[in-house]
Amino acid sequence: MLTNGKRTAQVVYALAEAGVADALADGDLTVDQLAEKTATDPGALRRMLRCAAAVGVFTLRQDGTVGMTEMSEALRSDVPDSQRDMILFNGSEAVSRPYADITTALRTGRPVFDEIFGTDFFGYLRAHPETGRLFDRAMSRMSAATTQTLLDSYDFGRFRSVADVGGGQGHFLAALLARHPHVHGTLVDQPQVVAGVPAFFARQGLSDRVAAVSGDFFGELPRGHDAYVLKAVLHDWDDEAAVRILGNIRRAIGTDSGARLLVLEHVVAPGDTWDQGKFLDIDMMLRFGGRERELGEWHELLEAGGFTLVSEPAAGRWAALECRPSGPVPR
Repeated sequence: MLTNGKRTAQVVYALAEAGVADALADGDLTVDQLAEKTATDPGALRRMLRCAAAVGVFTLRQDGTVGMTEMSEALRSDVPDSQRDMILFNGSEAVSRPYADITTALRTGRPVFDEIFGTDFFGYLRAHPETGRLFDRAMSRMSAATTQTLLDSYDFGRFRSVADVGGGQGHFLAALLARHPHVHGTLVDQPQVVAGVPAFFARQGLSDRVAAVSGDFFGELPRGHDAYVLKAVLHDWDDEAAVRILGNIRRAIGTDSGARLLVLEHVVAPGDTWDQGKFLDIDMMLRFGGRERELGEWHELLEAGGFTLVSEPAAGRWAALECRPSGPVPR
């Protein structure tokens, strides 16, 4: 079963790219009808559907008709919890080619992405804007799901002002501000990222409570906020770089002992427990040299960056790691 994982993933990728789920949204079709609607070869389509149906993605009936299943519903592009963009991104060369060289990473412990493509991951996205847009859509979909979980599990309303550092397109900060009308926010990210963010906040009716600031978490950050958020940032980086990021936030907090850093990340489950984070960790290793971290690793990293973890997040899921500043303010 495990040795078929790559085959299954590529078949589902091909069916998602062809828009098979969208073509079936209005009801069952024969293979020939579906092939016509998706501009695919009927014979190849039937064979791939047969493979996908064996793992519960679509159903291929004896009479030759094709129907949807609960799993294939997530391949539709028009549903709120659509996984299509994520599947398309995972099937792109930006993900698949590093996995083809996974043995190099095993032997060296270093990421392979830069050596394969001659640039880092974000440089690759800038050079391949279509993949970059796909990545942004996939991350936005994923962020929407984790955002609700995080907002339900932690009281962000206890703060008056929140800086979302590396906050991307602003979806998390917008959801936080919508839930807590008394909170003001600042989004910090690179210039090309924040360019369209003010218009997004305006459409959400939040312009009077939020600002978008060009910046870099490796550089100077805005001061004076009650809370600083790092959502899905630190897992992109090795410990040395992550400590630099934490140090910059510690400097922004300064002597305000009441301010908090909120690290919103996956906490890897210990032992042999099933945890999706253990698979995402391999992505981080191949792509960035980053990592998903277990709770003990989070304690050590945060302490090195000038913080003490004051919450005890559950392992095996996304969590809000609440951290208070500790030690002297770094220079």
